[in-house]
Amino acid sequence: QGQFVESGGGLVQPGGPLRLSCVAPRMIFSVFAPITVGWYRQAPGKERELVAIISRDGTTNYADSVKGRATISRNNSRKTVYLQINSLKSEDTAVYYCNKDSPPSGSWGQGTQVTVSP
Repeated sequence: QGQFVESGGGLVQPGGPLRLSCVAPRMIFSVFAPITVGWYRQAPGKERELVAIISRDGTTNYADSVKGRATISRNNSRKTVYLQINSLKSEDTAVYYCNKDSPPSGSWGQGTQVTVSP
């Protein structure tokens, strides 16, 4: 069972926006606040890859494939990390996951499916 529960996926038209959320329901605030959290994705037939990551102080990094289109943010009081992706492309179609750190150090949750299609 994963540490995070992801949500917000769905069917989106190319060019549209999407906001994903992942919450850590079993972590207490003092454990969540200092951790680095990454959004990962796995497209059919491909390996899971890091999309964006946010550290405890809010420093962010993005994969080249989403740079300029994605924003990762966190709300520690809600134990939640968000991923906003704009100008979605068909190649953004994947199951999106959250995990602690990069390389990921926790177990994986079920993820949330994002399908970009007309």
